[in-house]
Amino acid sequence: MGHHSTLNCQNNNYSLPQNTNSTNPAPAQAAVATSSPLDYDVVVILAAMICALVCALGLNTMLQCIVRCTRRALSEPAAWAAHRRAHAGLKHEDLVALPVAIVGPASAASGCAICLSDFMDGERIRVLPACGHRFHVSCIDTWLLSHCSCPTCRRRLLTEGSGTSSIAEP
Repeated sequence: MGHHSTLNCQNNNYSLPQNTNSTNPAPAQAAVATSSPLDYDVVVILAAMICALVCALGLNTMLQCIVRCTRRALSEPAAWAAHRRAHAGLKHEDLVALPVAIVGPASAASGCAICLSDFMDGERIRVLPACGHRFHVSCIDTWLLSHCSCPTCRRRLLTEGSGTSSIAEP
């Protein structure tokens, strides 16, 4: 009857069909039998433990930073305040003291490095005295309210003087 024998129904003896091909299905059944729910549970537990470790390391780093900053602020409040003030933006008086120019036809070819648009003829621009970089007035004013350096070259615009800030001259 070809390659498979059929069910034998004599005396109510039932037998499964037998495959007479040369391939043996036993290795495939053995591979299925080796994976168990326990292996899946172990993988899930290991993944959860790795996630917990990464979170604990991140939390530890964050807490160390907070403790270090707090300790510095409490032990050296004057130096900490001076450091914070040195890296803050310009005061409004210093900002308005920066020179403003009007873009002419010859200089309209360059552009503002903050908004990335070209200067148009007749626009107001601010030229930074420390480095000579030029920006739209609104762009650089917004930047300088929170930073004290040129956004292009990072040259500081403030000089540390006798308690008051002044614009650095080139």
